[in-house]
Amino acid sequence: MVNIRSLDPSASPLDYYGYELRRLREGAGLSQSKLGGILFCTGSLIGQIETARKVPTREFSERLDAALMTGGFFTRLVGLVLKSQLPAWFRPYAEMEAKATYLCSFQAQLVDGLLQTEGYARALMGARFEKDLDGLVAARIERQRILDRDHPPLLWVVMSEAALLQEIGGRRVMRAQLDHLLEMQEREWVNIQILPFEVGAHAGSHGSFNLLRFDDDHDLVYTEDFVQGHMTVDSAAFKEGSLRYDHLRAAALSVEDSSALITRVMEEHYGDQPEPGGSELA
Repeated sequence: MVNIRSLDPSASPLDYYGYELRRLREGAGLSQSKLGGILFCTGSLIGQIETARKVPTREFSERLDAALMTGGFFTRLVGLVLKSQLPAWFRPYAEMEAKATYLCSFQAQLVDGLLQTEGYARALMGARFEKDLDGLVAARIERQRILDRDHPPLLWVVMSEAALLQEIGGRRVMRAQLDHLLEMQEREWVNIQILPFEVGAHAGSHGSFNLLRFDDDHDLVYTEDFVQGHMTVDSAAFKEGSLRYDHLRAAALSVEDSSALITRVMEEHYGDQPEPGGSELA
């Protein structure tokens, strides 16, 4: 096992978290197993986090603050830890996303990241990444906290019908994901429209993109390729993106009809059918 004292607390937020966890745990006179018992986890998990081998969750951090009476220190720190798990090329976008007042997203194939369940995100990213998967998933879920703020941004998402039918993670995961979309649709500041297959060629045929608007910053367009993401505040690019998005919203089903389609797909494709291997969905 790595010697925790060899960790450089300035190396990364994760290293700092592990360093401080062990320092404060030992200061409280608790063994790893004793603290694990208090937090309803194993001592092994405590050791993995202390050696920066495991990424802590927000729930773990909240319990840790309560157990060690640290005044919310770990709960504040875990936000930085989870942000550090995002790919380096994606972090500038995530920072802008958190500041935006209006988020417009067109997704040609997948559910938007701000609307993904943990199960869907894990299955999706697990097809490409094996190393640090827990951290990547936790970081994606952490991004969604902007929708729970007292004054959340307006989120408007147009998704191709393909996002409903592309089975990611199996029927149980997909049913939970579509149910989550319906729950999010009930929020005042979230609108989801589905672009049906019958539309044919459309303004988003070249791929997914996001538009971000701000109260006191330049509006921007964000796109991704298979290597990394690209942001631009070029006014002509934003104008073109806005025009394409307006066409997509006009071609998509209404918010109400989109919810009806999501419900129908959820029941017809991911309902009470046996999963491969046998068990039925509840």
